Amino acid sequence: QVQLVESGGGLVQPGGSLRLSCVASGSFFSIDAMGWYRQAPGKQREWVAVITSGGSTNYADSVKGRFPISRDNAKNTVYLQMNSLKPEDTAVYYCNADVMAGGTSPYNYWGQGTQVTVSS
Repeated sequence: QVQLVESGGGLVQPGGSLRLSCVASGSFFSIDAMGWYRQAPGKQREWVAVITSGGSTNYADSVKGRFPISRDNAKNTVYLQMNSLKPEDTAVYYCNADVMAGGTSPYNYWGQGTQVTVSS
């Protein structure tokens, strides 16, 4: 079984920063793409950013230039550095990963989510 555990959420003032982390644990061979999604109250879950095992990145327009994503493959960890935070960034942030744990195709896993609140 594979688990993704996020940390680093909290309350921050507009313009502030937070760094989210997500660690993958369990029995698996490798991790392909890792990414972040978010879901604000009353809204659908939306994609935020993704990083491949080789380090290629892609971002939603709403966070491009503010939320760099990175990963440490040796630690099976993905990070989301959240800068210049805005009230509209308030949401539960979910980690997502494509994990090779057996078979011929990766399986997609989700973390439990971490709350980020941007408010003065």
